[in-house]
Amino acid sequence: MLGEHSFDRQFGDLSVTQLVVMAGLPGAGKSTIGEIVGARLGASVVSVDPIESAILRAGIDVDQPTGLAAYLVAQQIAETELDAGRTVIVDAVNAAESARLAWRDLAERADVRLRVVEVVCSDTAIHRERLERRERNLPHLDETTWRAVEQSLDGYAPWTGPSAALPRVTLDSVQPLGVNVDAALAFISA
Repeated sequence: MLGEHSFDRQFGDLSVTQLVVMAGLPGAGKSTIGEIVGARLGASVVSVDPIESAILRAGIDVDQPTGLAAYLVAQQIAETELDAGRTVIVDAVNAAESARLAWRDLAERADVRLRVVEVVCSDTAIHRERLERRERNLPHLDETTWRAVEQSLDGYAPWTGPSAALPRVTLDSVQPLGVNVDAALAFISA
């Protein structure tokens, strides 16, 4: 019991059901942080990439909007989990304003707190190295190349307009993993 009390004092009441949305470019480190935070909170982790891989495995043509379909499936899964009283960590790039606002709308429908954890990597060489070493083993979904990340920068919308008002923290993954996990947990519990 002593461990529980010190955990409560350190992180506050993490038993409140909430929607935690990870955001950031591929290879920035959001999945790693999201998985650890999800495990610490006992939260359901819903990741868009494996969903898109399954859609492609089902035979849907790659020229179809499989990314959009994956986001919609992730939203439905997240809503079901939230309705059951479980905290959800969503792992997705969330580059577009429309994606960010869809999570806001879901949190409002489910009447839960929303927290956005954006992960960046300020060191281009480290970011590129991580991406090139990454093996996610997702059939039918190609590993993201550094060139694709560079091209994604143009499509990664700044946090302006309505998404600027979302409760968000930005973590730099050049910091030690434990520091970022603690910062995410502190933000989520605030």
